[in-house]
Amino acid sequence: MARVRCVTEMGMGVDVHGRDATKAARRAVSDAIRHSSLGFFRMIGKTANDMFVDVTIAVPNPEAVDTEAVAKELPYGTRKVTAVKGGLEIPSDIGNDPILIANAAVIVSFDDGKAG
Repeated sequence: MARVRCVTEMGMGVDVHGRDATKAARRAVSDAIRHSSLGFFRMIGKTANDMFVDVTIAVPNPEAVDTEAVAKELPYGTRKVTAVKGGLEIPSDIGNDPILIANAAVIVSFDDGKAG
């Protein structure tokens, strides 16, 4: 089985107060998928549940991301969420309330049905 990439979406999410990497990551995934309506499934003989959805989340503190909570933002498919170092943390004027920005790459692929 080989996967064929069909869709790549990018998103950004922010936690303005609290430095919550999971909240920012969930918002980034929501941002990425909110602008998509995938209607080509019937054309290729697949359903939304046949999708493989691979998400990469970039935040300054990837170990703080609850990847299972982020995966719940995705309504269909076999989901895999990976957190990596990246994103952005903007210090606050008073030093104890930074803004945390997460970036998400959401990649949708399908099994091409061919033996590997």
